[in-house]
Amino acid sequence: MALSPCGSNSFDSGLEIKTRSVEQTLIPLVSQITTLINHKDKPRKSEKTLRAIQRVGQAVNMAVGRFVTVGEAIAIENQELKEEMSFACYEARRAGDTIAHLTDVVSLEQPESDGRATIFSDKAGMVKAARMLLSSVTKVLVLADRIVIKQIIASRNKVLTTLEQLEKVSSFQEFVQIFSQFGNEMVEFAHLTGDRQNDLKDEKKKARMAAARAVLEKCTMMLLTASKTCLRHPDCDSARINKDGVFQRMRLALEQVIEIVTEARPSGEGDILPVSIYMGIREYKNQLEGLREGLCLLSKESLTALLEVILEHTEDFTDSAYTSHEHRERILGLSRQARLELEQLIAVWMQAQNPKAAEATEEMELAILKTCQCMNELKKELHNAAAELTADLLKYHADHIVLKALKVSGGEGSLEALAKYTCELSEQKEQLVETCRLLRHISGTEPLEITCIHAEDTFQVIGPQIISAAQTLALHPSSKIAKENLDVFCEAWESQLNDMSILLREIIDLFEGRRGEKRTYLSLPRPGKLSANLKTIKPVKLDSEEQTAIAKVGLELRLLTSDLDSESEKWEDQEHEIARQGQGMSSMAYSMYLFTRGEGLLKTTQDLFHQAEVFAEEGFKLFSSLQAFSAQLGDDEKAIFTAETEKLEALCQQLQITARMPVQGKNSTFLKVDSSIQNTKSILTVVVYILPLCNKLIKKYKCEQSSLGSPQSWRETPLQTPVHEDGLSGKNGNGFGVKSLEHHMANLTFLESK
Repeated sequence: MALSPCGSNSFDSGLEIKTRSVEQTLIPLVSQITTLINHKDKPRKSEKTLRAIQRVGQAVNMAVGRFVTVGEAIAIENQELKEEMSFACYEARRAGDTIAHLTDVVSLEQPESDGRATIFSDKAGMVKAARMLLSSVTKVLVLADRIVIKQIIASRNKVLTTLEQLEKVSSFQEFVQIFSQFGNEMVEFAHLTGDRQNDLKDEKKKARMAAARAVLEKCTMMLLTASKTCLRHPDCDSARINKDGVFQRMRLALEQVIEIVTEARPSGEGDILPVSIYMGIREYKNQLEGLREGLCLLSKESLTALLEVILEHTEDFTDSAYTSHEHRERILGLSRQARLELEQLIAVWMQAQNPKAAEATEEMELAILKTCQCMNELKKELHNAAAELTADLLKYHADHIVLKALKVSGGEGSLEALAKYTCELSEQKEQLVETCRLLRHISGTEPLEITCIHAEDTFQVIGPQIISAAQTLALHPSSKIAKENLDVFCEAWESQLNDMSILLREIIDLFEGRRGEKRTYLSLPRPGKLSANLKTIKPVKLDSEEQTAIAKVGLELRLLTSDLDSESEKWEDQEHEIARQGQGMSSMAYSMYLFTRGEGLLKTTQDLFHQAEVFAEEGFKLFSSLQAFSAQLGDDEKAIFTAETEKLEALCQQLQITARMPVQGKNSTFLKVDSSIQNTKSILTVVVYILPLCNKLIKKYKCEQSSLGSPQSWRETPLQTPVHEDGLSGKNGNGFGVKSLEHHMANLTFLESK
């Protein structure tokens, strides 16, 4: 992230910004400082301009003063960071005072005549102060971020200590008491890590964090039933093995979370994923494209070696017993063709390097295109093979026949039948593990690769745990606790199959270019942040009848998200604020659609209601952006536009009221679910209408500007325009005014500890 307003040099190359909250807190400051430094230095300055410059200087100084006060309070509470934090706060305060002094230019009568330095006479001093301010504020934020990490580590240590106590308990009474404490500690840890996951900028780390948190969530229930079973049957080896596996998996997941937040690696290991075919093909094609720019930059040996690595990985498909004969033959044929295309390309390449030969541009271009086309066909064939295999496997195991048979044979105490179905489950596990490996090769992105690896690990671990739980039940067929334990592990297996189905759809959508890397949103509620009613309402899941009733409106919601995605993709500027907000609302609505199918991250009705409230808040943000947009429209266009935006505001208010309304009883809860989904659908309908209208108007105004020969594009940002009073006064929503800074600071999780 280049935050320096003073050219290409970084203000502090030693500070890497790794979280969105730190980055977003700095953006308003960068905006205002950049505006100050880049103002047009005209010989004649109007009184309005001078007042505006002075106002923004004072606003920056006041905001920095309040910011520093918070930083100094944090320093007092955290002695290990006190010295660094105090110095960074001192530097920030000094820089803020300097900027206020340099911008104190309210007088029109020769502001430089008294010899005092100002922003006009000492531009270098202003740049230096800006550098110091940005550097010191970033340092304060990064130091504060360390406190968040410290909180997560402390929370993990509490969980780990209680986990060790749970592992050693010898009585039910002691177990219940300690598990109650463990549950509270896990809730705290889940909120801290959930906030951290959402805040991370690195998508690979977010995916790894999501995988670790999913393990902890599922293992918590397994730990409860496995421990109870072991306490009830202390001499049963299979019960002990089952329980030990859960504790071991939780420890590994806790360790992975800490590795992610501290960026520590055991034994110097790097965060390197196994090479996938898609990533290999991408690198190979990049190297081929490089031939166009410089014929001598690469060696034919390096290209050949890179292709051979890719083709070696395709053996995972051709050697698999589950790959169909047709797919295997096509993959082998395309592999042979890829070698031939590269040989021909190398031959043309070698001829082109002969100084006496004329430029073989057309032949080179044709050879590169043919080679890339062959790799694209190979990639498509691998995708089809893995996707079809996964879909068939999921369909085949949808009825969970083996799991049901294991439960029956265990309940009947039939060891012979149990042995038979144990072998079948082991074979199913191997199929799923191999399928996950093939999916990883065609996943297309590193976050999806990580999700595939997580799925593979989950099947590898849960398979044997189901077997040990079933063995325990077979040895104690009348044990209700042993039966409950087996049910929990079977549910985890079914849940992972469901997650794998979602993963397959995401991979297919990415390959076909429909949804990109879109992820469902889950804004976990934080303790103390929502109304007290949330603590008294018991989160529930919809039963099968309710799920069926809500499925139709859920499907309608899904179709609207597809329409909204299609409209968003038509925008030339994908980073336009309105387009981004529309995409964000589509993602949130998609997660609500998954809830109607009993899938995704929203597990309970309370999760859905909280997501609906967040969705409504995002709708209000879009409404604000649309209001600012409509201010630049003509009267006729504005009338139509205003009517739709007002409708959006009313619908968001209605959804917010619905989401916050307390309910009791099964019927009332279901009605609230239905109302929330219906309101969300109504909001999306309006947004689907507004987005193309905005896009059309932007294109229209750009064409008009172009025809008039205007050097500036329509709706340019304040950073590209001269200083003006509104842009400097801190009245706009993106300014580094006091309210803006306090708002961003309030969103930083470290302040929750105060």
